[in-house]
Amino acid sequence: VKIKKVETNNRLKAVASIVFDNEIAITGIKVIDGQYGLFVAMPNKKDEDGKFIDIAHPVNAKMRELITNTVLDAYNNI
Repeated sequence: VKIKKVETNNRLKAVASIVFDNEIAITGIKVIDGQYGLFVAMPNKKDEDGKFIDIAHPVNAKMRELITNTVLDAYNNI
């Protein structure tokens, strides 16, 4: 996991990239300070209707938890 802290006054705190087994990388993962604390947002883009859609995302809760915990641990250790 690579973390780049973002020094701003908004909710975005960092941008992360993660590599799985030297096989695939996901970049543009965001660490955001939300209403209930830090959370991880997967990379997304705006569609033609102005809605955000994920570009890459975990397909089950176990993988989402693994990604979230890994990214937040890395963020908290920098």
